[in-house]
Amino acid sequence: MATGHTDPQRRERIIDATLDLIAEEGVAGVSHRKIAQRAGVPLGSMTYHFAGIDEVLHEAFRRFTDHIVAVFGAHLAGAADRDAAVTAVTDLVHTLSEGSQRDLVLTQELYTLAARRPAYRELTHAWMRRSRDHLEEHFDPDTARQLDALIEGLTLHRALAREPHDRALTLQAVTRITAAGERAV
Repeated sequence: MATGHTDPQRRERIIDATLDLIAEEGVAGVSHRKIAQRAGVPLGSMTYHFAGIDEVLHEAFRRFTDHIVAVFGAHLAGAADRDAAVTAVTDLVHTLSEGSQRDLVLTQELYTLAARRPAYRELTHAWMRRSRDHLEEHFDPDTARQLDALIEGLTLHRALAREPHDRALTLQAVTRITAAGERAV
């Protein structure tokens, strides 16, 4: 492994380590020292690559939101018509809720940080906009906004429930919102 400033992957390892630490300990448990140790880089690398802890957190959460938007895109890309898009949204809820516990925790940590700090709110606004862009390829803007909120809510409820609701209930909810949107068009 290269050392010093010639290590082209150092910045990426720092961001990866930051996301891992947030998922394990929450934003409150993250520090330059912990990140550097987890990433296997000298502590000085933190200030070489990032102006401060906020820049590290922002970059880490930006990468995380890119990942989630890509998941949205992958699910919705193959939908040839509205019915296929309804199925894709239903599948998306189940993929997100049955998937990585890490992603669930990172989502909630970002929402909490955004609720407290406007700079992170801008990141969540951009994330929601990009998610809705994928939805708007199949649904009108109002329906896309409602679906985006439904996806978040149903994902959280399924992920945290002792007995998660089944696919039929998810499909019913998605169908109701998209049918109402269809009538409004």
